[in-house]
Amino acid sequence: MKLSNNHINYIELYANDLKKVKTFYTKVFGWTFTDYGPTYTSFSNSGLAGGFEQTDKTITNGALVVIHHNDLEAIRKQIIDFDCKISVDIFSFPGGRRFQFIDPSGNELAVWTEE
Repeated sequence: MKLSNNHINYIELYANDLKKVKTFYTKVFGWTFTDYGPTYTSFSNSGLAGGFEQTDKTITNGALVVIHHNDLEAIRKQIIDFDCKISVDIFSFPGGRRFQFIDPSGNELAVWTEE
């Protein structure tokens, strides 16, 4: 898939039991999974790329929409200039960097870029 600025290209969900959630989505929907350590797995063959992050917390808002942008620092500044809060500052992960923010309605989203 070609990456374009400002397009949603990934979605993250939370899971209390990665093994159970992988079994469910594999058997019911035919998704395939790639593990990235003990607390994260990505899925494919689902129409939109995504992943599950292990959490012990009660899940109340289980989806994190992830938007791609080539210039992480520039888009972060625009978000801050709009008086939105950065909820998780820029961090690296295998394949890129990202941050999370709270939009004007209180929704948490993320923006990422390749390394």
